Amino acid sequence: MSTPTPRRLATAAALAALTTAVARRARTVRAVPPELRTRDLWLPLGIGSRLELQVARRLFLGPTEPVEGVEVARQDVPGGQDVLVYRPAAPTGSALLWVHGGGTVIGRPEGDSDLCSRMARDLGVVVVSARYRLAPEHPFPAALDDLTAALRHVHATAAGLGVDPARVAVGGASAGGGLAAALAQRALDEGVPVAFQLLVYPMLDDRTVLRGSPGRRGRLVWTPRSNAWAWTAYLGHPPRADEHRPYAAPARRLDLSGLPPAWIGVGDLDLFHDEDVAYARRLQSAGVPVQLHVEPAMYHAAEVELHTSAPAMRAFRQRVFDALAAGLGTGTRTATPAA
Repeated sequence: MSTPTPRRLATAAALAALTTAVARRARTVRAVPPELRTRDLWLPLGIGSRLELQVARRLFLGPTEPVEGVEVARQDVPGGQDVLVYRPAAPTGSALLWVHGGGTVIGRPEGDSDLCSRMARDLGVVVVSARYRLAPEHPFPAALDDLTAALRHVHATAAGLGVDPARVAVGGASAGGGLAAALAQRALDEGVPVAFQLLVYPMLDDRTVLRGSPGRRGRLVWTPRSNAWAWTAYLGHPPRADEHRPYAAPARRLDLSGLPPAWIGVGDLDLFHDEDVAYARRLQSAGVPVQLHVEPAMYHAAEVELHTSAPAMRAFRQRVFDALAAGLGTGTRTATPAA
């Protein structure tokens, strides 16, 4: 009997590792309801290097088309970047400053044109989708500075938009939700009115990187590896125990009193589940009206791809619309935002 060569041993080890990884991924995917399973879930996609970042910027979060019946215009923002303004045919006098997601490192407002135009059409809300500078090229506070300028721009142009300055909300998904939460905090401190926060599975707490194993959460789409890389890019250094810069990570703010009412929605398979639930409870303890929705068996951003095909994700997207309608005192005009 011949002795295995080093090459054969290495090949056997590689095959064993691959078999283990496939089996582990299969167990993870099987934990997701069949209606939420997609082919992409089998791929270990993520961002953990400059090369992977460049690939992600090329492949993901491309532009979407706005729905009919909504006027779309681009405006320059003094002291910031430009914004896309979605104006409904029958406005209700309210506005939403929307912040796109992408871990603070990828994305652009054009990627949310379908969503923003549907919110405008269905709710009669003027939706202003803001562009902001991305990390790691532009670390904190660049993005927040751009968003603060955009919020001030909404207020400065409110009369021309037909918007009541007392009915301006901020919102976003994932990193956009985290930036929206930070923006609400800064707006409170600087005396800029915000009526409501719409926080969709928001990225709130860099300390999640430090807490170690998340158990069954964070295995799909947005993983601990991507989260650690993105927070490091945004902060300009790896997350650590002592981060004293205000607004860098919204969950670190000690006093949450006085913030506007909020809606927070997150899936129970999402890496951000624990930090989102904790933030909602802290808002409530501080006397801030808050509604928390935890969606069973939902992984991060599942509704982006599945809100037209999976009933649970259609319902989750509808909850987002309903929360905004309630927060701004408007009414939903269609049965479903996927229509």
